[in-house]
Amino acid sequence: MRIRLIAVGTRMPDWITAGYSDYAARLPRELKLELVELAVEHRGKNADIARLRDAEGAALLKAAGDARIIVFDEHGKQPDTVGWAKALDGWMQGGRDVALLIGGPDGHAPAVLAKAESIWSLSKLTFPHAMVRVIVAEQLYRAWSLLNHHPYHRA
Repeated sequence: MRIRLIAVGTRMPDWITAGYSDYAARLPRELKLELVELAVEHRGKNADIARLRDAEGAALLKAAGDARIIVFDEHGKQPDTVGWAKALDGWMQGGRDVALLIGGPDGHAPAVLAKAESIWSLSKLTFPHAMVRVIVAEQLYRAWSLLNHHPYHRA
């Protein structure tokens, strides 16, 4: 099974790239985590934000293809670590690829939210979109470690 973390935004700081890469590399080969970066639509002085968000949404959906879509959004449900592990277990049992979507600076287009199988929030706190990449990679590794009785997760 392949998990694609599809994110609007490019040119991340080195520490973001290093953190994401560290956790992604810890996952086993059969649970490959792949990062797909999409360009942020240019926001000028009088930008039509809805149109830009829709364009980013179309790019996200195209990159997701026919994978199971999980969207990160501030209004989504907040699964705990055990919830992440249960979801990951279900995804692995289903054998279908998964696309985890991180929107652009103005959130997700309605079309993206409509196509989502689940809408998740990482916290009631607001995180920089770049940091979400690291948090998601770490939580996937933590969920995998919980499922496999690896000592990384101690609860």
